[in-house]
Amino acid sequence: MSMARKKPRAKAMRRFGEAMARAPKYAKILEKRRQPPGKPKSYARKPARKEYAVGLTEKQKLKTLYDIRETQMRRYFEEAVRKPGRTGDNLLELLERRLDNIVYRLGFASTIWGARQLVGHGHVRLNGRRVNVRSHLIEPGDAVTVSEKMKANPDVQESLRLASAGKLPSYLEFDDATLTGVLVRRPNRVDIPVTVNESAIVEFYARQ
Repeated sequence: MSMARKKPRAKAMRRFGEAMARAPKYAKILEKRRQPPGKPKSYARKPARKEYAVGLTEKQKLKTLYDIRETQMRRYFEEAVRKPGRTGDNLLELLERRLDNIVYRLGFASTIWGARQLVGHGHVRLNGRRVNVRSHLIEPGDAVTVSEKMKANPDVQESLRLASAGKLPSYLEFDDATLTGVLVRRPNRVDIPVTVNESAIVEFYARQ
């Protein structure tokens, strides 16, 4: 496990000034402590001026949102460059199709870290088969659910309840009766519920 994974998650969210998970406790923390870690309550956020600083901040934010390491981020960027179309859009589309992220979007977990655990512990079913690789890319038509045991788990049920109050991305469908979600098409940038400047990230890596 990398050192980045050991950082308190609430601190990472305070750094970016944004609740990056569905779990209510993070929103409550940000309500009380809007300033970045180590800054006084009177601290006022200032927009970054240099392009490098903007790209670095946006890259770190995206890594936190999808809970990935730098080496993984670079691999996704390289693949995004090879694909036709806009590199930034391709990058987000690849990240959005990760199995752990789809599990989170469908509401089986209230945080991306909780979704990672569900996948890693073998509780997720992809097209009826057990899959424990969180980076597995979901294709259109793939069906995702959790084991029968986890469907009755109180934490999973509470996560689904919280998710039902929000809006499911248009590239996903969810059957409440079977607790099964399907990726109906590849995500478009306008559909991906992530607030990030992907162009700045592309420019950041292009300078490396």
